[in-house]
Amino acid sequence: MREHTLDIPTPEKWGEGLLSVPEAEMLELDVRLESVHEGILVSGTVDTSATGVCGRCLIDIVEPVEVEFQELFAYPGDEASDFDVQDDHVDLENLVRDAIVLSLPFQPVCQPDCPGLDPNTGERLTESPGTTEQEPVDPRWAALQQYTPDDGDALRAAPKTEKS
Repeated sequence: MREHTLDIPTPEKWGEGLLSVPEAEMLELDVRLESVHEGILVSGTVDTSATGVCGRCLIDIVEPVEVEFQELFAYPGDEASDFDVQDDHVDLENLVRDAIVLSLPFQPVCQPDCPGLDPNTGERLTESPGTTEQEPVDPRWAALQQYTPDDGDALRAAPKTEKS
């Protein structure tokens, strides 16, 4: 069994969409290699950071990424495998890339309760908390806006007249 700690840069941008690990971002790898009957069992963790934008308010964010991975690299044989031991070496790039990319969120947010953007103005709601605009009124109900709560009290207090 061998254990290694490595700090290596990413060879290219990993991930698409709102959040990704940029090219040359440092990866901190803690890797454990064990020889087993079927091949080499690789397990470990990788720490890095991903950059992108919040899915609600579009502000730039940096998210820490910590992922555990484990894979069996099979000795060459009759069966085809995605992860094979080649010339007594194992290539961890695909394994680490897949583990990181699959752990990235589809809709990253800057904070769990991010209110996002105002649908009418496009401004960030976190920057303008005091500006509350009234929702547009359905034209079918527009005539009722002229009545106030005081009008209802006046109608109830009016004397009733009897018809003869």
